Parts: sequence; structure tokens; C-alpha cells
Amino acid sequence: MIPILSRSQGLKFRAGHEPIDKRTSYELFDKKDISFEKQFTLTFQLSIYSSNSLGNIFRVKNKNNNTVYNLFYDEEAGNCIFRLNEEGKSSLIIAKISQQRLFREEWIDIQLTFNLQDQLFELKIQDQTFQSPKVKLPQQYSPQVIFGKSDYLIDVPMMSIKNVRIGNKKNNYSFPLKENSGHIVHDENGTAYGRVSNPTWLIVDSYKWKNIFTGNSPSQAGSSYNERTKEIYYFNQDSITIFNVKNNQTRKLAFPNPCPVKLVLGNNFIDSTTNKLYVYELFYTQPYLGPTVASLDLENFEWKVESDDLMKKELNHHGSFYDERHRQFYIFGGYGNMAYSGEFRRYSLDSGKWQTVDGWSGDKIFPRYFLTAGQGPKDRTAYIFGGMGNESGEHIVGRKYLYDFYQINLDSKKITKKWDIVWKDKHIVPARGLVFPDSAHFYALCYPEYLTKSNIQLYRFAVQDGSFDILGDSVPIYSDKISTHAQLYFDKQLGRLLILVQESKDDIQSTLKVYSLNMTPITLAELNSFPTYRSNHKVLLLLILFGTCGLGAYFIWRRNRRKRSMIHRTEEPTLSTVPITVTNQLRQNDEYIRANSIFLFGEFRAFDRNKRDISYLFSTKLKQAFCLILSHRSGISSQYFSQLMWPDKSEDKVKNSRGVTINHLRKVLSEFTGIELVHKQGRFILEETDEFYCDYVDCIQLMANPSNINESRLIQIIQRGKFLQGLDQPIFDALKTEVEQNLLPILLAELQQADLGHQYKKSIELAHTIFLLDPLNEQALFSEIRAMFALNQQHDARIKFQQFCLNYRQLMNEDFPHHLDKII
Repeated sequence: MIPILSRSQGLKFRAGHEPIDKRTSYELFDKKDISFEKQFTLTFQLSIYSSNSLGNIFRVKNKNNNTVYNLFYDEEAGNCIFRLNEEGKSSLIIAKISQQRLFREEWIDIQLTFNLQDQLFELKIQDQTFQSPKVKLPQQYSPQVIFGKSDYLIDVPMMSIKNVRIGNKKNNYSFPLKENSGHIVHDENGTAYGRVSNPTWLIVDSYKWKNIFTGNSPSQAGSSYNERTKEIYYFNQDSITIFNVKNNQTRKLAFPNPCPVKLVLGNNFIDSTTNKLYVYELFYTQPYLGPTVASLDLENFEWKVESDDLMKKELNHHGSFYDERHRQFYIFGGYGNMAYSGEFRRYSLDSGKWQTVDGWSGDKIFPRYFLTAGQGPKDRTAYIFGGMGNESGEHIVGRKYLYDFYQINLDSKKITKKWDIVWKDKHIVPARGLVFPDSAHFYALCYPEYLTKSNIQLYRFAVQDGSFDILGDSVPIYSDKISTHAQLYFDKQLGRLLILVQESKDDIQSTLKVYSLNMTPITLAELNSFPTYRSNHKVLLLLILFGTCGLGAYFIWRRNRRKRSMIHRTEEPTLSTVPITVTNQLRQNDEYIRANSIFLFGEFRAFDRNKRDISYLFSTKLKQAFCLILSHRSGISSQYFSQLMWPDKSEDKVKNSRGVTINHLRKVLSEFTGIELVHKQGRFILEETDEFYCDYVDCIQLMANPSNINESRLIQIIQRGKFLQGLDQPIFDALKTEVEQNLLPILLAELQQADLGHQYKKSIELAHTIFLLDPLNEQALFSEIRAMFALNQQHDARIKFQQFCLNYRQLMNEDFPHHLDKII
């Protein structure tokens, strides 16, 4: 009945193996005074995560006298020793509990009662209670509680704590320790009370996968996890690398004799009853007569030939599970020879033979590959989930992504289809391994296999109906080669999920990366569910109230101002207020077609009075001339115009070129109504009426009044593309920069307002527009990513972030300095 999130929270202490100044100290009430009468109780949950650990769990000081009590942890001859001490005087309670008995569960309940009336202490550890002799305790107690390092007590055990509570019937304080960053600790209502130095917040380890091991092999290799020994095995023909997940120690051994099976894909499984690893190969492209199944004794690491039975059928990316009771290994599905398999095959450890398993009843499972399979919490029950394939099994028919789930009874051979969900996101396939944390859910790793570089994401599916949650951050994978794969494991005793990602770029050499995530994994919303910056709940409510009133007044004022502006526009129409309506604007091929218009954002387009596209009449020189004169709204002198257009020619030689260009430009502009090129007082100037439209002119008119800007119209202009796209001459660099520098502050200010108003779709639209002007704008990236996560578009957000990082790398020649988990 404990909420899932509570299993993920807590504070991990940096202990005696760290330098003294790096060890963790947590003060329950930082600069706050509390007081209790008659009695009070301190309770919390404790986890000791390493043996041979000792140190101070907590100290309690009474503000009104010099007496200090501490709870000290030690280990001795297979026992856990908890000593409640009156510092400098004596041990009041010595609680000795068997390690084997105490550590059956990951978390231990600790409760210390200060009985001020009866003048004694009661210490309760799990279900055992210990009592101290009579001590002198005051009737009123002002406790200062410090966990971990405190003053001269610098020894800290390797421990984690969570759900700290202190109080009595009258006053109670609860600290769930759900923080995910920072040094301030809040109570369950979000009020700041305590402070911690050198914290490691456990909730982060339930969201962010941690890379705990990386290894390489120069030849074909296999990998697996042994829950019994807590060891990762990464082996090739000649040697094995062993990484212990519990103590993080690595060792590498050369085999006394090489693996007798010629490794291609290194498929394998572990029989925990005999502590042996079995490696098998199903198919060889070249003639092969050697062993196909061999076992590795995980005690002495000697190989033994088990079988030379060769299936002679390529079944790449099949699903598998091991029936330990009957010593039978099952595989289903796979792809080879332009076909998908829909058969169950079984290898018997006793007979050393493969056989096809027939006689199944119930629902039919379509042929497929890229599926995942595993055994559930009930004995003799297996499950199959997802993949790609089709009903006929023929590759030529085309493949279909499958999101169905089947239950398989190995005794009755009955197959039951539990569900088939409609997938609305981008297609994914499951990696190897199904994990059942309970009877109602299972975990699966999923990723888009069609991308060379993609990310694996953890999903939690409901066994009953297929509803799912996306958990944790993602893990990268290079999925270009057939030998690349990932597999999910769960170690219940350690309370950790493990991913083994084995990648290859040539199906020969490989790299193994191991990632760890603490149980129970959480969503991004759960990671950020606990307030970490509220200092006072009432103050926050008042701020929200005043903020809401202020925003309401602002929007009323803005609405009235817009009404007045609309009346004014109706009476006195100007170029900047020409409405864009359905009657004078059509959308075709993502371009705007409008009579008497020239567009300078995106591709240069010009439409005459009959809406005919006459862009071709503007040569490069005419485009340059038009843009130069248009950008100088008060006109440009003949001399300056010539200097910019023909910088390498003298005035006497440029006169003829200028005259020809001006005449050609006037001739083209005669195709429009509402615009004319004139020469006044030695300056060329374009005179326009309301009948002519130019997006650049519209843009500068809009920017002239940023306090009452029509942001949707501005976005509509910019979304055609970059300003003067295709005109890369240096004479326009300053103009382009000026336009972008004027637009960016307006758009960024609108983006900030959209963010504050939780207008997520608008934030994404604004971010897209900003990227057209500044493809490396970090504010736009941060806003878009957060908005996409708020709209449950996590997958697209991760792809967007990866594309941004790649673009950043290409343009800046360095890695983007921010990580996705920090942005969200």
C-alpha cells in the first residue's frame, strides 16, 4: 500500500570512504527552534548499502543544556549493532540484531522515543523494542537533530534515510526527503526547515540512468547478468570481463581453454541452479561443423561442449525465456531468409537437442521479430510483447509494428491474448527482457530501431489493459548492426534495474555499456512533483492571488486598447494595418499568393496585380537594387546606391549600369499596383500605397509598436523562412542582422509570457519561429523542450534536443554544455 514514489525518495549519505569535507550532514531544523513536552518520537527509514560500515547515524542536542545523545552503527560477527549513547558518558541501549534477519528488506524502520515523563528512551528497530535505564531528561525538550557528520563525529556509515518524522500528538513534523536538487530540505507541505551538505538525492537515481560500466571487445562477444552473484559477464572467444554491481569491482580473466562455440551473435542464458552460462548459435553463413551450444562454469570459468545440434535457420532478434524447473530454454519468432518466424522452439539442457514445440491452443501469435519475452511472477507462465511482422510471415508482404501482449501457459500450452493497443506515437520496438515488479505491471525497454542513433526508453505497462507510463530518462544506442542489442534485468535484492547495451559498428568489435536505475523508477512529473523552492506556503498563495489580479487587470487594459486600436484602423487604414483575409490571401504549396505583393522572408516571391508569379523577372541584380532602396525608407542617394551595388567601379563607369538597372526595376514594378520607384532630391525612394503589400514593410510596422504587437501576424511573416534568404551578398549582412536583432527581443519576450501563462502550444510555435532567426537560441530550446514534456511529447522532445546538440556541435565545434535532465 506504500505509494510508488515513496520507494524512490530519500537521502543517500557520502560516508567514511569520502574525504571528511565531502561527507554528508543533515540538520533537521536549520536555525529554527521547536520544543516538545512530556514525550516526542523520532522515526525514519534506514538503508545500509554496504557491509563493514560504521559511524554516526544521528545526534540529538538539547538547546537548553549540554547533554548530547547519538545513535551509532557498527557490525560485529554477522550482527548489526545499534548503540544509543549519552556522549562522553555511557551506552544507554545496545541493540544487537542478526544481519541476515535485519536486511531481508531494503529499508529498516527506526523509532526512538524520548519519554520525558518516565525519564527513559525506547528504541524500536523493525519489530524489536529496546529500553534504556532511567536517565535525567527535562520536562521540555528543544531538540537539534543532525544526521551523519556532526562536529567531531566524522565517521558516517554507508546509509540512506527517508520519511523522517519527529513530534507527538500535539506537534508533528514530517520530511519525506523527496527533493531532487539543492541543499534545502522541506516538510511534506513544501515549507523549508532543514539543510543538508553534500547530498545525494535518491529520487534522481530513480529517474536518471547511471552508466556504471563500459567495456570493449575486439571480436564477437556476448553479455549477461547473474542475479545470484551480482555480476555482469562480458565474454568473447578467449576471455571474460566480470563487473560486480554490488561493489563496483572489475576483473578480467583469460579462459583456460577458448570457447568451443564459434561466436557470431553470442546469444546466451544463465541457469542459476547450476551457476552456469550457456551460449548458443542458431545459424552460420559459412559451412560449420563445430559445437553450437556450450556451457561456462561460473565458478572455475571452464567451458564444456553441450551440443552440436544446429538449427540451420537464421532467427535474428527472436524472443526467449528459460524454464528453470524443467531445464528448457524457449525461443519464439525471429527473422531470416526474407521471412518472419511464428514458431516456438525449445532447447533441452538434458538432451542437448532443439525441437519445434507444437500443440498450442488459444490465440495465435503472428510471426514477428524484434519482440521481447519473459517469465512472469507465476511459475510456468511466460509472456510475449510487441515486435514487427505480419500474419503471413512473408517479408515481401511488408511489416507491421505490433503492440500486443500474450500470456503463455507452459503446462497447458494455452496462449491468451491479453490486449492489443493502438499506438499513436512514433513506432518503437521492445529490446530484450521483460521485468515484472508485481503481478499488475511489467517493464519493457523500447526504442525506434530504424534510427542509427536513437535512445532506449523504459515503459511500464499494465498487464490488464496495456495502459502505460514512460519512466526515467533515456539511454543512447547505436542500432545500425544486427549484433547490437539491449537487455533489461531486475535485481530485487539490490532494488535496481539494469540495462546492458551491447553495440557494434561492424558486427565484429563491440562495446558494452551497463546502466543502473534505482527502484521504483519514476516519471518526469514525479521527479518534479515535490516543491524545492517554496519558503512559505502562505506567502506563495498571496503571490498567486496578487499575480492573478495583476494579470487580470493587464488583460482587461490590453483588450480595451486593442478595441480602440481596431476602431482607429477602421477609420484610417494604413499599410501596417492592412488586414490579411481569406479573400485576398490563398495558401498554396506552403506559399502565400496575394495580388500586388513581394515577400522577402524565405524564398523571394513576387505576385503582380493578377496574382501571377513574376518572381523570375527579378534578376539577382534587380533583387539587390529593390531590397537596397526598400530598406532605406527615407530614400538612398544615387552615389551611395552606386557604391553599394558596384563597389569595384568608379562613378563615371557606374552611371550607365545604374541607369540600366533602375529602368529595368521600374519596368518590373509597373506590373504592380500601389508601388512606384521615384527619384526625389537626389535620392531613390519607393512609394507605396495600401494596395501594395510587402512582408518586410509589414514587419517593421509591427515592430514599431512592440507594446501592442500582433504576435500571431509576426510569426506568420517569419515562418516563411529567413529574411533575404538566398541573398548572400555582404551588402545585406548588416540589414539581416538588424532585422533579426530587432525581432528576437520581441519574440523572446512573447515566449517568456507564453511560458509564464503555461501556453505550451504557443511556446512551441514561438520557439520554432525564433529558431528561424537564431538556430542556436538556448531560451527557445529550453522553452520548447519544457512545453513538449508538459504536452506529453517526451519522445519528440528528446529527438529535438538531439538535433539541436548535433547542430550546435557542427556550428560551434564543441559539445552543447547543457543536459536534457537539467533543462526539464
